[in-house]
Amino acid sequence: MRNLESQGTHKFDRTGKLIVTLNLLCDRLLLLKPSWLPTLLLIPLLYLLGWIICAPLVWLGLPSSQQSLVGTVISVLLLLLLLPTWCRLRWNTHQCWRSLGLSGGGRNNRRRLSSALLRGLFLAAVLLALMTTSLLMGSWAHWLGEWSLSSSLNALALLLGVGLAEELIFRAWLWRELDQLIGPASAVAGQALIFSLVHARFNLGFWPMVGLLIGLLLLGLCLAVQRRLDGGSLWGCVGLHGGLVAGWFLLQNGLLQLSPDAPAWLVGPGNANANPIGGLVGLTGLLVLLLFQLTAVARALRPVSGARRAS
Repeated sequence: MRNLESQGTHKFDRTGKLIVTLNLLCDRLLLLKPSWLPTLLLIPLLYLLGWIICAPLVWLGLPSSQQSLVGTVISVLLLLLLLPTWCRLRWNTHQCWRSLGLSGGGRNNRRRLSSALLRGLFLAAVLLALMTTSLLMGSWAHWLGEWSLSSSLNALALLLGVGLAEELIFRAWLWRELDQLIGPASAVAGQALIFSLVHARFNLGFWPMVGLLIGLLLLGLCLAVQRRLDGGSLWGCVGLHGGLVAGWFLLQNGLLQLSPDAPAWLVGPGNANANPIGGLVGLTGLLVLLLFQLTAVARALRPVSGARRAS
């Protein structure tokens, strides 16, 4: 009996030592020099780890068509587990989720976060409505109005999954990292540029690719300015980004049918799976939204500058 107890104690000690060793290793990796090296390595390493962890699931029967999705989900979960340590060591804060714009203390702050989410969803609905109206008026699309529960559930998963995961990476983590590495002004443009390059499809041809890159760049800027308008809350970005992805998915899966004669420069590259933000309609909508957002930011700053002059 004592032997069994001692074996259990030794196993517990070994497990504890392993956890401590892994924590120390993680801390050292996050504090590597030069300071930009952990920023550069984090996402690729987490993506690689997600695939490695996912590999045994394929042997156990996971369909190969779902391997990419499951591996990505695992990578995002690993990121969520790592972020508190990252915030503590890299940003010198213990309020990780508040720094990332995901939480706020008190009932009033929770209402502010939910209001930001609704504003983002509203902006996404307005952009999609303008795109849809333009396509229908020009006879480049036909309204079908077909709806299904499965499509709606998939759209909801896209809204929460893609919207939250990508905004957590680009408008929360990456933006903060770039802000510390290259300064506030360059960080806004930097996160939008990286966002556009990561999502670009380089097999489309030169001009379609350029249109898509510009659209993605504008979207990245709109999302950053939206977070600024929401007082640092990330939920407006989640609503806007996730709403666009989920809404366009619903439109393409039963609600709207694009005409095969619709020009790519107008509706966006991708033929049947067109990405509207790379076409003239989407680019115009995003540019108008960005101008409105910048005007709102300028208005919000006027009382502050006026008070400074008075003092």
